[in-house]
Amino acid sequence: MWRWRVKARKSIYCEKPTAVTTSEALRLAKLCEDAGLKNGVVQDKLWLPGMRKIRTLRQQGFFGDILSVRGEFGYWVFTGHIDDQPIQRPSWNYRSEDGGGIMIDMFCHWQYVISNLFGPIKSLVAYGNIDLPERIDESGKPYKATADDSAYAIFQLVDGTICQFNSSWCVRVRRDDLLTIQVDGSKGSCVAGLREAWVQSISETPKPVWNPDIAQPINFYEGWQKIPDATQYDNAFKIQWELFLRHVALDEPFRWTLREGAKGVQLAELGIKSWKERTWVEVPGV
Repeated sequence: MWRWRVKARKSIYCEKPTAVTTSEALRLAKLCEDAGLKNGVVQDKLWLPGMRKIRTLRQQGFFGDILSVRGEFGYWVFTGHIDDQPIQRPSWNYRSEDGGGIMIDMFCHWQYVISNLFGPIKSLVAYGNIDLPERIDESGKPYKATADDSAYAIFQLVDGTICQFNSSWCVRVRRDDLLTIQVDGSKGSCVAGLREAWVQSISETPKPVWNPDIAQPINFYEGWQKIPDATQYDNAFKIQWELFLRHVALDEPFRWTLREGAKGVQLAELGIKSWKERTWVEVPGV
């Protein structure tokens, strides 16, 4: 399909991951580059209202020095067993032989989110697991889950900032959204979901005292202020798609290329390497 489109001189815009190995993702990127074709990969979360609010806060200097970033993502994906509810994700997601796995899925997202909002990633350590070993496929037949359905990672940025991201299809949600990112800085913090974001400045930070013998006297939710919407937020996929169309039709800049997408595949591949070898790994440039 790729060779046909390249031979036909067609621009290429596709979802991530563009491949399941870095070498293949780079090969596809080079194929388009050598042919002089405009190309792009979906990196939709950059245009989610919550992520845009984090970016604005950083540009305004709200955080001061960023100390750490923590991301929590996921929800419970039902197995489809008779005592369970029907599945809400395709079965191939849980078979490594079919390209499944939460690392190859979500680390591609975390790469562009982290690098665009906070800075380039220097190294990482990661761990994955198959929490639910058997699931039911679309035809009602049981199958063995061979791909990771949970993954936990620490990413160290070039400037030393630590970003921790937990990803799981086996977690029950008790947080503001399916994805929340907390940014803690010397002057203030932000917790952002897909759309909404809440902030707490240093002047509004409570002063708790550790005492497990009494009920907690502080309501920690009350000290946060919700950021109002400063504009009308359009669909994130639509925004990037329109930018790509303008790139094709009007030759406007577009930096979310297949080569950028390869960086996400690389991060996922390195995450799997770290998991299997149980060690920190460096993230080289691609």
